[in-house]
Amino acid sequence: MNLNVRTATAADVGPLLSLIGSAYRGEESRKGWTTEADLLTGDRIDEAGLLAKIAEPDGVMLLVTDGDDAAASSGSGGALVACCELLRRSHGLGYFGLFAVEPRRQGGGLGKRVLRIAESYAREMLGMERLEMQVIWTRAELIAWYVRRGYVRTGEKRPFPYEQLVSGARALRDDLYFEILEKDLVGSEEAISVVR
Repeated sequence: MNLNVRTATAADVGPLLSLIGSAYRGEESRKGWTTEADLLTGDRIDEAGLLAKIAEPDGVMLLVTDGDDAAASSGSGGALVACCELLRRSHGLGYFGLFAVEPRRQGGGLGKRVLRIAESYAREMLGMERLEMQVIWTRAELIAWYVRRGYVRTGEKRPFPYEQLVSGARALRDDLYFEILEKDLVGSEEAISVVR
């Protein structure tokens, strides 16, 4: 499958909200393996939050479409299949988050490809030397997936933002927190240029 990657704009908010919602919350998310439906209800992010990420001067939202889709050849860009956020922090450190892959396309290697594209973009376009992410501690399978991709558990834990849940979302557990993972992008064996 060919993939097209570009930075998201305000015009992409609707489709991005649908993709993110389907990948993380509700019944649709259960078709994939990244669901948070047993941990949280409601929206993961709202329109205002997504627009803020798109407009962030120190970051980008990457939007990935299926280049094999008939729509791609007609000029409309193809079906939206994945997205992620990259945010510049300090001293070469960047943040990777809001990673969503369309649930029916999970488990076939698409997420791994998009992650590599994001890492390459972070290094080549944004000058990041390391990427960090935060994953809810109960997501052992997801943490293991990132570890297999070269991320290491730092031992750092961050509180879960219960007070910042949006649009009536609520947590189904009161013991959530984030584990922090990090990857060196400069010394990575996978430092292959995939950004065009």
